[in-house]
Amino acid sequence: MSQLPTADPYLAGHGDPSWSATHYALDLDYDVAGNALRGEAVIEAAAVEDLTRLVLDLAHLKVDKITVDGRPPAKWTVRLHRLLLTLRTPLDAGETFRIAVKYSGRPRPLVVRQHGDAGWEELTDGVIVAGQPHGAPTWFPCNDRPDDKATYAVAVTTQPDYTVVSNGALASRQRRGSSVTWRYEMPVPMATYLATVQIGPYVVHEHDGAPVPLTTIAPADAGPGLEQAFGRQPEMMAAFEERFGPYPFASYAAVVTDDDLEIPLESQGLSTFGRNFCTDDWDSVRLVAHELAHQWFGNAVTLARWRDIWLHEGFACYSEWLWSEASGARTADEWARHHHRRLAGLDQDLVLSDPGAETMFDDRVYKRGALTLHALRLTVGDDAFFDLLRGWVAEHTGGSVTTEQFRVFAAERTGTDLTALFDAWLDETALPALPALP
Repeated sequence: MSQLPTADPYLAGHGDPSWSATHYALDLDYDVAGNALRGEAVIEAAAVEDLTRLVLDLAHLKVDKITVDGRPPAKWTVRLHRLLLTLRTPLDAGETFRIAVKYSGRPRPLVVRQHGDAGWEELTDGVIVAGQPHGAPTWFPCNDRPDDKATYAVAVTTQPDYTVVSNGALASRQRRGSSVTWRYEMPVPMATYLATVQIGPYVVHEHDGAPVPLTTIAPADAGPGLEQAFGRQPEMMAAFEERFGPYPFASYAAVVTDDDLEIPLESQGLSTFGRNFCTDDWDSVRLVAHELAHQWFGNAVTLARWRDIWLHEGFACYSEWLWSEASGARTADEWARHHHRRLAGLDQDLVLSDPGAETMFDDRVYKRGALTLHALRLTVGDDAFFDLLRGWVAEHTGGSVTTEQFRVFAAERTGTDLTALFDAWLDETALPALPALP
């Protein structure tokens, strides 16, 4: 029995580096009450290597029909949440092809020992899809690796009393009899784990004053806490545009589920929160800022490998402190020194540039990543630091990046030898001292 490929050692059993998707067209029919999904995925793709087989990721769902370029493969089988296709005609490296998969079933989260559960999950009344890092295969067949970014078209047909939200712009909403079909298009390349569908009995609230359409989508009875938590998003976006460059997508939405959620969820062009985040407490507001910042750091510019998760979470955590500073509350330096004191009292056994699969979402990755950026800011000065961030986003939007690339880019952009700083903060376990304020 041949070994199945793994694209990233942090996520065993996911991803096939021998081919790459360029576009996913997903057509889903979903019954909310019965949690019954029928779907067709059409994947435009290209061979990275000479191919005699293809491996896709698909979990818990039954495959009904498969074709490659309009013809059934020589054979196919399902093994360990993977779909293996033996090709009727081999593909040469660089050759393009189309995979079509019809599938059905009752979707549910995929549980991975290191990371818990992720994916398609029923709410009390509706659905949430939490893709990070391994949930995408629970609702569509895919090449589930973070460096394989593609454009998307997602159509969802369901009962008329539900609002459907997915990535990108709403292209159409069409009622036919007892169902409604919602069609979304995401023309900016997106990693599989950032693709999402949110379904619920929601009301759409539009915000004025943002550079792109900005909405909060929530239950009708969300109450005043909705405005307290999400009302300043246009100001947040303006503050982040000044520091990071233009918002990278055509729109942004915050979805608030009727259920409580333990943590918010990041997706491309939208974020998802539980009703429990509808407060003006700093712990809620900072997470609204955190998820918005991910649109630049994580979604527009995406890690090429999971070991570099600090390039997402450290940047988004630091953005919380930047929003606090911009909104007239505690400065980023005050937050940095507060969290530096806290980290100093914790175990010093984590290497930020390679934290390990089981600890890549440890809070120390978030806080130490943010502290690394603050140390960089104090070293090069505000003008050079924010010019660096804007340049990083501008050069890499739509692409995938590594820590090594950031180190090189930072040194070249600022004209500063940053070797010692990055070695200490990224590659050593001991917590360095923060530089003094200028």
